[in-house]
Amino acid sequence: MKTQNEKYRRLCSAIGEKGAVAVAFSGGVDSSLLCAAAFDALGPKALAVTIVSPMLPASEAADAERVARLIGIEHVLLQYSDIEADVAPNPVDRCYHCKRHEFGAIIDYAKTRAINAVLDGSNADDEGDYRPGLRAVAELGVISPLRDAGLAKAEIRALAKERSLPVWDKPAFACLASRIPYGDTIDVRKLAEVERAEAVLAAAGFRQARARRHSIQGGALARIEVAPEERSKLFDTALLDALSQKIKEAGFLYVAFELSGYETGSMNAALKGINQKKKGEL
Repeated sequence: MKTQNEKYRRLCSAIGEKGAVAVAFSGGVDSSLLCAAAFDALGPKALAVTIVSPMLPASEAADAERVARLIGIEHVLLQYSDIEADVAPNPVDRCYHCKRHEFGAIIDYAKTRAINAVLDGSNADDEGDYRPGLRAVAELGVISPLRDAGLAKAEIRALAKERSLPVWDKPAFACLASRIPYGDTIDVRKLAEVERAEAVLAAAGFRQARARRHSIQGGALARIEVAPEERSKLFDTALLDALSQKIKEAGFLYVAFELSGYETGSMNAALKGINQKKKGEL
């Protein structure tokens, strides 16, 4: 069995064989390690590309810029202000459509730089989750070197720590659209409300938190999830009052808390009901 350092050497070797690469860079731990490996392997022939859209909080774009500077890799920000017509209705395979657009944009830009290899940060643990975006990755010929090297999340974090990347212990993050239930239309206003609410939670000291936005009659409800080990902070009534006020000011009519705490992909729980309804319609 290969050690994580052996896997990292294999990773760098595989990237080096491409000659020049563009890394789809979100600023998270996976794509940060991938950027570091690409720069180790190719130096100035490695490029990091971040799609800046309403789906990405400003804080995440700032993290990406900071980490790219630390690594030394050239970093390009591609600005997009619109939500694509096949993404806005928020279908259950929204991530597939979104990734098709985002990776398509990165591929087009890479070609202007004479780069034919585009890399993404999918890892060996991603196969077990509901990730329709992986289909877009495969269809577009995007390469997933971390997954190909057999690197799992824990190994990636350990390697990122060894390289002194400040995001090595950064909590998992998904785009802001993942806070909105499937079938509820996505627009810039809703995404901005979520971003403001999550900024309130971050400012209050919560490291892993989500503001799930549920449309209700007369407005929206924020269903707050925090990491299970952070739930005890919510026993402070003064903090609860402050969070309620500030999150309502962010655009929500009501604020509620998920008692079981944060769960990755919790919106996917609704897929069972959606799929059962579709079967009943056949």
